[in-house]
Amino acid sequence: MIVRTFSIAAALAIMPAAAHAQAVAPKTYVAKAGASDLYEKQSSQLVLASTKDAKVRQFANQMIAHHTKSTNDVKAAARQAGIAVPPPKLEPMQASNIAKLRAAKGTARDQAYIQQQKVAHQQALALHQGYAANGTAAPLKTAAAAIAPVVQTHIDELQQM
Repeated sequence: MIVRTFSIAAALAIMPAAAHAQAVAPKTYVAKAGASDLYEKQSSQLVLASTKDAKVRQFANQMIAHHTKSTNDVKAAARQAGIAVPPPKLEPMQASNIAKLRAAKGTARDQAYIQQQKVAHQQALALHQGYAANGTAAPLKTAAAAIAPVVQTHIDELQQM
C-alpha cells in the first residue's frame, strides 16, 4: 500500500482559491486581512535581518511594501463601510510560523520563509477572492478584488524561487 502525504500548500494549489473560499462577515474579513498582512510584514522583516540571498531580500522588501499598502487599502475600505478596524493580531498559526523563523538560522531560515510564504499567500488569495465574490460590504469587496491579483503575482514569484 502506498501512502502519500500532501502539504496544505499542495492541496491549496490544486484547488482554485475562489472555489474553497467561504463568505465571511466584513469584520472577520478585516481581521483576517490585517492578520495576514501583519504576518507578511513581520516574517519579511525577520528574514531581511539575516538573508544573504538577493532574491529573498528583494521579495521580502516587496512584501513589506505591498502588504503595508493592502493594510491601508483595507482600513480605508472598512472606514468607508462604517466598520471599526481593530489593531491587527497574528492568528495562532502565524505566530507559530514567526517563532519557527526566529529559531531558524541562515539558509534554513530563507527556505522556511519561502515555504511559509507559499502557504500564506494561497490562504490570502482565498480570503481576498472569496470576499470579492461573496462579501457584503461593497467598499471591502472592491478592495479585496484589487488585492487578489497582487497576491497572485506574489504566488507566481514564489513559484520561481
